[in-house]
Amino acid sequence: MTATVLNAQDASRLQTWLAQHVPGAQGPMRLERIHGGQSNPTFFANFDEAALVLRKQPPGELLPSAHAVDREFRIQQALADTDVPVPRMRAFCEDRGVIGTPFYVMDRLQGRVLSSQSIPELPPAQRRACWLAMAETLARLHAVDWAALGLADYGKPGNFFARQINRWTRQWQASRTREDANIERLIKWLPAHTPPGDETTIAHGDFRLGNLMFHPNEPRVIAVLDWELSTLGHPLADAAYSAMAWHTAPSAFDGLRGLDLAALGLPTQAEYLGHYQACSGRGDGVSNFHLAFSLFRFAVILEGISARAQSGNAFAEDAVAVGRQSAAFAQAAVELI
Repeated sequence: MTATVLNAQDASRLQTWLAQHVPGAQGPMRLERIHGGQSNPTFFANFDEAALVLRKQPPGELLPSAHAVDREFRIQQALADTDVPVPRMRAFCEDRGVIGTPFYVMDRLQGRVLSSQSIPELPPAQRRACWLAMAETLARLHAVDWAALGLADYGKPGNFFARQINRWTRQWQASRTREDANIERLIKWLPAHTPPGDETTIAHGDFRLGNLMFHPNEPRVIAVLDWELSTLGHPLADAAYSAMAWHTAPSAFDGLRGLDLAALGLPTQAEYLGHYQACSGRGDGVSNFHLAFSLFRFAVILEGISARAQSGNAFAEDAVAVGRQSAAFAQAAVELI
């Protein structure tokens, strides 16, 4: 636990609040920060009769609509009875008087969050199966009837890419710490090359290997995590985002570009996206536009991390280094177009 995120008074108020709102969360609390994330600070909160995970907003001034823990809680609660695996939601707190920001708690699951997109902790024969399980899980998410779940107001159906390009352009302008000619080129190119047609599904918004929890012993997804950027959106935006690893080197947010995929037991991008397309029953697939859009969007997200680091509001210790990788994603997008 770090004093900059939860001090002793915060922890005491949190323990009292949890005891009142979550069955089993009584008695001594053991709080442990979970390292590795760049967005919403996350903690294990363990009790003798309850094992919980807490997600909160970071401290300090935030960009509009960023770090929406209320949306994370709502979408996972809505998906509880679908075949999209999510942790059980336990309680949401919007009272900033408890720990300084809104937060929610959910059940802690026992499983594996893989350390890298090349999955070095598993033998090559199992790595491909994990990536294909990821594609299958994404297809299941996009098949969910969002209207039947009461999520008609969770986003704005239709015109997704135009709205998103505008949004991330504004985010770039609000958070940029440097000049980037590639970003400026993408801001002009993407609106002029948006493909015709539209459709709406639940879009996770940050669907990647590191945001999945796998079964302890099987290449099976038991939880989709980190729903902060979820909305109603175009499924191919999600699919393209999940395939960005093939476009950047290992030095740029753990990419796969330049690796010997066959020797490592990893699928090619075509194999991964083909499996998603087959599982979702789609007649079309991800294009260079979808990939360029996703790389542009992630470049802006990373720039936001860099901006938070410079202002002193970053949660993760490596935020400065991660934020610097923004340029690599913008470059990869321009290479595609």
